[in-house]
Formats: sequence, C-alpha cells, structure tokens
Amino acid sequence: MQTTLPPPPRPHWSAIIVDGHDCELFAPPEAAAGRAVIYLHDLHGRFLQESAGLRDAIEAARLPTIAPRGGCSWWLDKPLPSFDERMAPERFVVDNVRAEVVRRFGVQPPGIALLGIGMGGQGALRIAYRHPAVFPIAAAIAPAIDFHQGMRDAGNRDDGELFDALWELYGDVEPARQDTAILHVHPLNWPRHQWFASDPADWHWHDGAARLHSKLVALGIPHEWLLESRGSPETFNDEVAPEAIRFVVAALDKESRRLA
Repeated sequence: MQTTLPPPPRPHWSAIIVDGHDCELFAPPEAAAGRAVIYLHDLHGRFLQESAGLRDAIEAARLPTIAPRGGCSWWLDKPLPSFDERMAPERFVVDNVRAEVVRRFGVQPPGIALLGIGMGGQGALRIAYRHPAVFPIAAAIAPAIDFHQGMRDAGNRDDGELFDALWELYGDVEPARQDTAILHVHPLNWPRHQWFASDPADWHWHDGAARLHSKLVALGIPHEWLLESRGSPETFNDEVAPEAIRFVVAALDKESRRLA
C-alpha cells in the first residue's frame, strides 16, 4: 500500500502544497545555480527522503528538488478522480510543479531535469518524450514502462490493487499498451539527454527497459543505459542512484552551455 506519513524531515527538507497537492521540497543552502529536479515517486508512494541512494546523491549535488505526490496515477495525461477531478497528473507536473520550480528557485527550462523510480521512472521518460522542449533531461531507475503488463498480471501480484487506476482509465490492456512511453518516442523530436537503468532480475519491468533501449538504438537516438545487475536486486536502486545523479548533473551542465 502507499506510504501516507512522510519520514522525519532532514535538514533543508520540508513539505509544501502546490495547487492543493502535497510535495516534498529540498531547498539546499548554496544550491547549484540555474538547475533543479522534479522527482516522481514509485507505485508504492515512497518518499524521496526514504530512497537513501537518490536522497544522498541529490543532497551531495545540492540540487533543488520538488517531489510531487501523485498516488497511483502513473503520471499520465488523463484526469484521475483519485488524484484531481480537473487536472491530469502529467499536466500538473508540466505546468504547476514546473511553475513552482521557477517561482522558488528561479530555474527555467532547460535547466529542469525529470527523475523517477519505477512508476515515476516511466513517468519521467514518458513526459520527456511528450514534452522534450520543456524537459530535455530525463533519468529513470527501474522504469515500469510496460504498465499494460502490470494490468494483465495484476491478479497474480500481491499489490495488484495498485493497477486499478489503469483499468479505470483504459478499460483494457491494449489501449494502455498504446499509451506507454515507448509508443511516445518520436524519431525526430526527443529529449537530448536520457538515461535509464534496469536490473535483469526485475522480471516485472526489465523487458520494457530493454525494448526501449532497442528502439532508441534502431532510431539512432542518443541515450545512456544500464541494463545489468549491480549488487543485489534489493539494493539495485541505491547502487545506481549516484550514476543517475551524475548523469543529471552532467546533462544540466551541457544544457547551461548550449546556445538557444
């Protein structure tokens, strides 16, 4: 089930509300100038402060970060009553959270990177594929790209109820498949910097990451990937988190030097 209570706040972390929705905020002193991160959480709603590998790497890099709370919304561009009656989760990220980043940190695209784990990893990629001019940087750990497979297998999973929102939105597996991140990759308009990592032991989601890599290679779209084990499956996310943040920082550096 989803986490409902935030962890005890660490220094420079706080809880804020953006247009009626809870978010985590990391506002470091002497923040890295001209750059920020929007973090999208996983299907189980783990707070960023609970993801020790990413949290520590973000703190070390002094990256201002806003992490909205989206429930089991999959960060899709479809209104979901359990999230918001009026506004789709994707639109909330693209418009409202981005505006909050601008207001709080003075950071405009392309200085805002998308980052996520699991459900949030596929959300970061999918949103970047749909809005590459706004979010030219996306990094995903263990992205749950083939969420239609989760719908199909929900009856055999202990957390099968977490896929109810997808059934509510799509009604069937095939329309869900047609709306997955891979189907939103445009051969001529893509985020300039994309990175994703998936453990082969993650049998629920690894095939989707491998297929995304194959498609990007076939289209000649630059990207960085890690599709091999690191440590144990239980520690994979924390093991690769520093690499994700190194990629984000390097991509933000490149964007800061890029001529319009």
